[in-house]
Amino acid sequence: MSIADIRRDYQKNALHEDTVKADPLDQFQLWFNEALTAEVIEPTAMTLGTVKDGQPSSRIVLLKGFDARGLVFFTNYLSRKGKALAEQPFASALFFWPELERQVRFEGRVEQVAQSESDTYFHSRPLASRVGAWASPQSQPITREALDARAQKLADELGDNPPRPEHWGGYRLIPHYIEFWQGRPSRLHDRIAYELQPNGAWSYQRLAP
Repeated sequence: MSIADIRRDYQKNALHEDTVKADPLDQFQLWFNEALTAEVIEPTAMTLGTVKDGQPSSRIVLLKGFDARGLVFFTNYLSRKGKALAEQPFASALFFWPELERQVRFEGRVEQVAQSESDTYFHSRPLASRVGAWASPQSQPITREALDARAQKLADELGDNPPRPEHWGGYRLIPHYIEFWQGRPSRLHDRIAYELQPNGAWSYQRLAP
């Protein structure tokens, strides 16, 4: 089979302007709950896009919280994405839930969360993950043997309650654009895009697929 012949016709649902929520974060909460109910594989996985030196880069990170302020994720501040966000504090995030034939896109400004918020989440992680945050010089060249040795050495040194390293913590993506995509037959998909207005209100409209 040719790659060009791989296609799927989406028919599970529809998205209408007269039924979406006025606030896109409320709409996201609705769809997120439906993704959980549908037992979507990795419902919190989102493709995070950043830019450094004019070069775009993307990777999967895990959503760890959201509310009216935006989306929260955690990482190493000295990683490639951390350095990109220090240079250009803007990002995009994409959720793809194929089981529901849905995508959600976020675009906006990014800022570090409060240290107390990073501390709370860090100490909720499994011990091995907390040690891993210390052991991994994220995005830097390293051998598997050296990484494992660092992890073992730090596990012995840090004990059962390691503190959060200063180079590790959370970010919040504060959106000004959110788009909901529902797959439809014949590639005539539904797209409803929200944009934040200067007065703080959200407006939305349908976009051509």
